[in-house]
Amino acid sequence: MLKILFSPSEGKKSGGTLTEQRLFGAEHSRDPILNAYREIVLSGDEEAIKQLFGFKKFSECEPYIVDIFNSPLMHAIERYQGVAYDYLEYAKQDDDTKSYLREHTLIFSNLYGPLLGGDSIANYKVKQGNSIGEIAPDKFYKERFSYQLDLYLGEHDILDLRAGYYDKFYKANKPYTTLKFLKNGKTVSHWAKAYRGIVLREVARAKIDSLEAFGALEIKGLCIHEIKKTKNKTEIVYNIME
Repeated sequence: MLKILFSPSEGKKSGGTLTEQRLFGAEHSRDPILNAYREIVLSGDEEAIKQLFGFKKFSECEPYIVDIFNSPLMHAIERYQGVAYDYLEYAKQDDDTKSYLREHTLIFSNLYGPLLGGDSIANYKVKQGNSIGEIAPDKFYKERFSYQLDLYLGEHDILDLRAGYYDKFYKANKPYTTLKFLKNGKTVSHWAKAYRGIVLREVARAKIDSLEAFGALEIKGLCIHEIKKTKNKTEIVYNIME
């Protein structure tokens, strides 16, 4: 089976219709960081809240000032909104494609750490790179979840579509494949987010179950430029043709 590692997004949808919390990994393994987040958010300390969220105005913080333990929940793959998720177009997919995305996608959240796309999470805000109280999320989750992830991913193929920052949360210890996108011979940044969303969308629509099957998948607007292999990493470099 193929598992796709994916980045979160700064933007989130509010609300949710789910009520039962479900999170990847051992129960209570996130308690220290979730409790620290909740304490800051409900503290009434405007400066601390703005710092955590990465906002300059307190009015911008208000949608995220919620008790994450008593809030409406939403599947992680639905909660995020941003460039990659705009191009993923989750809401427009058929039920089988949505089910694939919930089961096969692993999203690395700055608050919740590794999440299956179908895990249920509250609306939250943590600026990438910020600590939560005294806890650095990347170090916290790398220490607590690397072994669990190694076990979970042990029998699966891995397609890593994350931004490089999220290597700090987890680095695969088995062969995996990453992608790089070129436009007119230059590496792209903004459009990389878009094409990661497009690739995830097309993988899900085709119900790709292995890296071998992924290698045969044609994606509109992309043409393989070269394939690089170093140690356990395979990097497929695409030219953007559009």
